[in-house]
Amino acid sequence: MTRTGRKGHHRSKKKRVVIAMAPLVAVAVAVPLMNQAGAATPSEVTRDCAQNAAKLDNCEFVDVQFKRDSLGSNKRVSTVTDNCGSTSALSKAFSVSASVTRSVTLEDGFTASADSKLGNSFFEIGAKFNTTEIDLKRDDTGTGFDFSRTDTVQPDHIGFFMWSEKRTDVSGFLKATYKEEQDGQKVFFSPSEGGTSVHVFYPQLLKNGTPDGRLWLRNVKCGTAQANGIQNSAKSLRAEPGFGEGGANVSDVEIPLTEIPAP
Repeated sequence: MTRTGRKGHHRSKKKRVVIAMAPLVAVAVAVPLMNQAGAATPSEVTRDCAQNAAKLDNCEFVDVQFKRDSLGSNKRVSTVTDNCGSTSALSKAFSVSASVTRSVTLEDGFTASADSKLGNSFFEIGAKFNTTEIDLKRDDTGTGFDFSRTDTVQPDHIGFFMWSEKRTDVSGFLKATYKEEQDGQKVFFSPSEGGTSVHVFYPQLLKNGTPDGRLWLRNVKCGTAQANGIQNSAKSLRAEPGFGEGGANVSDVEIPLTEIPAP
């Protein structure tokens, strides 16, 4: 009887040892899972860089490729003169004005302020792409032109000026260095190292400071769908076709950049 009791005592000790070890195994498995969850995602990198987050040691834009003379959107840059119903051409003084500024395309529409680490990086990168003919507008302030000139509106047409700026499109990725390690590392990227989905559009400026691009006088035949759409819309709310792309009812005449006064 005594021997039987001892065997039972030994079995209970083994059970206690197994129960005591089980939580330790669970903790060991949980540690790498927690570290994994702390790693910065590409979206978080973009957000932290755009917000100049305090947890960042640095954030920089790394350029991968570029394209010069990329045309921006087509913008109406004067009021519309109505010469509808007339059989004579109309000489009209137009007030023409436009402004260009550096723009950045980040994930989810984030932007970066000029005094952020990322904003400084955009400014520094831009200097690499200046040439003997053009300088790039590297900061986020605007520059442009504002002048008057007299031109001709055709009979039974409406007339106005259009503008499309020339830009250097530099594409690449964001490199963020964090002060504290996340998942065993401090450096993370968005969208990925070597990626090209972050675009910085630098307006090109001629050496006299005038924005580089295309300025043209557009005449549109009255009574057409194009003319009616223009007359019934604000210039900031309507997309316009590019130079020479308006169709049979539209005529475009380009204005040499030398005729745009320097700012």
